[in-house]
Amino acid sequence: MGNVALSTGLFRTVATMSERVNGGRFVARRISNSITYYYAPFSEAGDWTLCPAKECLSSSPLLSDSASTSRPLLLLFSWLGAQLGAVAKYRDLYLDHGMDVLVVQSSVMHFLWPRWGLDYGMEVLKVLEEPQFLERAVLVHASSIGGYTFTQVLTHISQRPEKHAGLAHRVIGHIYDSLVVGTLEHMAIGLGKTLVPSFEGLVKNAALLYFWLFKTHTADFYENSIQVFLNNPITAPALFFFSENDALCNPVVMEKCIDLWRKRGVTVESRKWKESIHAAHMRCHPEDYLSTLEKFLNSLAISSLRAKM
Repeated sequence: MGNVALSTGLFRTVATMSERVNGGRFVARRISNSITYYYAPFSEAGDWTLCPAKECLSSSPLLSDSASTSRPLLLLFSWLGAQLGAVAKYRDLYLDHGMDVLVVQSSVMHFLWPRWGLDYGMEVLKVLEEPQFLERAVLVHASSIGGYTFTQVLTHISQRPEKHAGLAHRVIGHIYDSLVVGTLEHMAIGLGKTLVPSFEGLVKNAALLYFWLFKTHTADFYENSIQVFLNNPITAPALFFFSENDALCNPVVMEKCIDLWRKRGVTVESRKWKESIHAAHMRCHPEDYLSTLEKFLNSLAISSLRAKM
């Protein structure tokens, strides 16, 4: 599972790998099999406009001039097994709010073999440090296992702050939706519910055995990731969504994390429901979810946010 080549050919693509989304108002470009960039075409006159289809489907090796590099960038870490239609609801929400979106999908193997997860975190970090993204203000939205993947990015930032401090300073806010928080058992339950729901108990027990057999390659890495997250090098305002009945998230541990961040001086907002569904809070509580999110976004220093949710 080697890293993608991230040189001047980063955005090399063919017409079939570029498409129009959100009613044709935005363009999607595939950076790798698991990373896709969605952006608004930008005219030379400086107005947000639609570009001709033939221009948007260009096979140019780099982003064309019709793609702005001034819009804020939403870094969306999706949940495991996320379907395109479900992710699109979050993607379009931010596109309509004046941001471009970089969707980062996670593989179960990034979690089961953390060294591969760290490699993937470096791949994402290199993308964010490419010229097309280097000066962007960044907002992070991580859902479920996406929080784990983002933490692998944070691990590299923590290990080499002198090299990657630029990204940490460019993040203006981070949002965490349905983080998997608690014990190894919570992680094992999450795998069972996500991978093979009909054999949830079997997968859970197999995962716990796997974590025990390969402790130095799994559990020890997870513990390190937890410490990195608790001591997050990004101190921009944060928002947490979670529920009391989520089997994958211990609400007591979640609230302890929030309290710790607040003691570190981080501005933290949260919305907890008594009952909801893991990684589906927006579907279960749409008005509450969107109003909380909009209030949080309006509190951030994002000058180009235009649309209301």
